[in-house]
Parts: sequence; C-alpha cells; structure tokens
Amino acid sequence: MTVPTPTSVPPVPSAAGARVLCAMSGGVDSSVTASLLKEQGYSVVGAMMRFWPDDKSTETFDSCCSPAAAYEARRVAEQVGVPFYLLDYREQFQQHIVEPFIDEYARGRTPNPCVNCNTKVKFDELVKKAKMLGCQYVATGHYVKRVENERGEVEFWRGDDPRKDQTYFLWGTPRETLPYILFPVGELEKPQVREIAAERGLLTAQKPESQNICFVPGKVQDFVAEHLPQVQGLIREIRTGEVVGEHLGTQFYTLGQKKGLGLYQSHRVRHVVHLDPQSQTVWVGDYEDCLWDGLSTSQANYLIDLAELPRRLEVQVRYRTAPMGATVLQADEHGFRLQFDEPQFAVAPGQSAVLYDGPRLLGGGLIDDHTPLLPALSGAE
Repeated sequence: MTVPTPTSVPPVPSAAGARVLCAMSGGVDSSVTASLLKEQGYSVVGAMMRFWPDDKSTETFDSCCSPAAAYEARRVAEQVGVPFYLLDYREQFQQHIVEPFIDEYARGRTPNPCVNCNTKVKFDELVKKAKMLGCQYVATGHYVKRVENERGEVEFWRGDDPRKDQTYFLWGTPRETLPYILFPVGELEKPQVREIAAERGLLTAQKPESQNICFVPGKVQDFVAEHLPQVQGLIREIRTGEVVGEHLGTQFYTLGQKKGLGLYQSHRVRHVVHLDPQSQTVWVGDYEDCLWDGLSTSQANYLIDLAELPRRLEVQVRYRTAPMGATVLQADEHGFRLQFDEPQFAVAPGQSAVLYDGPRLLGGGLIDDHTPLLPALSGAE
C-alpha cells in the first residue's frame, strides 16, 4: 500500500509565536487558513464577524455569513485547537454594505457589495479589532498572494489559482494595513486546499462554496423591490427616442441587459444602454450602442504611490472577465480616467475598475461613467 505524500503548503512570513486574528467564515478556505497558521507556530485567534440582524430569519443570510456557518467555524476552531470569538458587526454591515447597495440601485448603478465588505469591514474594522486584541496580523482565506518587494513593502498579487483569484475584491484595502494581512492559501489551488482539509480531518473539507450575495435571499431584483418603490417609466430607443416599452423602475435594470425588457417590438435584440432614474427612463439600443472605449472613476484607492502608477496597465471591470490593456489618461487621489485598447461591452457604473501591472494589484475605483463610441442622448427627446 502506497502512503500518500502530504500536500505541501507555502510558507508565510516567519513570525513564530506572533498573534494572528484569523477571520473564519465556516468555509474550507478559512478553516485551512487557521490550521496552517497554527502548524506554522502562530498564536491563532479565530473570529467570525456577525452580520445577520435579529429582526430577520436566519435563512436570510447565505451559508458564508449565517448562524449555521458560525457554528461550523466554532467547531473547526475546536478541531484546530484555537479560541474562537463571534464579533458583532451588524451596525457596520448595515451602514457600509446594505444601505449603499440599495442606494446605488436607486441611482441607476450596479454595485458590488463584496468590494465594500472587504474594504470597509474586513480589512479596516477587523485590522482595528486585531490591534485591540494584541494581534500582529489578520489572516483570511482569500486566494491572494502577499509579496514583499525589494524595498520590504508588502504587495498584493493574484492568487496562483486563476479560477479563484480574489484580488479584484481587495483593491480598496487601506494601503497602511497591507503589512498586517496574511493569505496562507494564496499560493494554493482549490483542490489542494480541500486535500489539506481532508488530511487534517476538518469538517468543512467538502463544504460547497457560497455563490450568492450573502444578505440577499434569492434574486437581487426581489430584494431591491422590497426596499425601493416601483415607479412607472418609459423604455426609449437610444438613437431615435422612440418609446418601445414601459417599466416599473430603473432599479430593476443593469447596463447590457437584454432579457426581461418586455418591449413592444421584439423582432430584434436590444440591450440596456443607459439608465436615467431622474426621468425614470430606460434607454435601449443595439449591441454596438453598448460599447465604450474608456471609463472614469471616483473613490479611488491606490496600493502604490500615485507617481508610480504606470501609464500603460491592465484593468478588470468585472470579476469574471479577463483584464484588458488600457492607457491612463488622468489620475489623482480621487479617481482616474482610462482609455481601453479595444471597446468594451456594457461597462456598468457602480462596478469596480481594478488596476494591475501583470499579477500585481495596483488599486482601483468605482466606475462613474463611460465614454461611448456612439452619441447616447443627443436628439433622443
């Protein structure tokens, strides 16, 4: 009988005995993170951030942030042999994540709450909490690589598993917190992580991944409908201004959408090109009308000195799309403007434009508007 070779694990910064606050979600990635840190000599404190409110059923929150997940995280902490705490962040989560999520839809934008959660809660509030607890580091199960450059500065690089890389969600991390963050699974691929969990008998080894927005039970449109009133409006053709349909609120649409428009004339495919909540108008057009050659952002955050931002770089405008080449036209501490190498389809305001130099994460910003290839509203009245 052949004895399998234990899965090798990458090293993390040498700090034997250093105290680490490990964010545990009840999933396999954070479970393995806690286990690896403990084995490597760290003094590990497990913690889960409580987001779910008392006034809603516990099923409201998805498996990654639910009471059931907290129970599993606590059991894993017992398996690993580390203390575990449930930290109350309900107020911060409502203020920084849920309310802005609804507000963005009211403005005709398409938000990404996971970016806000990582920026304003996990890597801001959690680092503060770690310091209060006497911890030198915060560790998470993100598939991100922590790299120290020749100047001793900490950089975030894409994880080694291209299917799981999560740097897209971390562009807003406060730069001053980078030295305090560890990513023990960043140099592993998902199958390796599950193998490590199985070898150590962790109860989350085969737990399925969460795929949804944690606080949205079911469809996003249904959640938005609970919080924003229906307001009847018109659907207009972007080139002619012709009324081609009606709707019950711009909040139910996103740029590029082609299904569920309910148009009077359905003989050709139309896409949502522009949303105007003020006039409650949904503008639609052809695929070509939804192409943009650049973007601008606000609320930018840079993980490098602004003077070092390269003029040529790569930008990613959705989590599941490949990065594309772009030229920086302007950049300051508030935001930046880019021109794409090739026109891009349905760049949605409210989403994130994330900047890279190869695998290195440089920063990002929230997309505010776009530069269309075709005139959008001129002559449309």
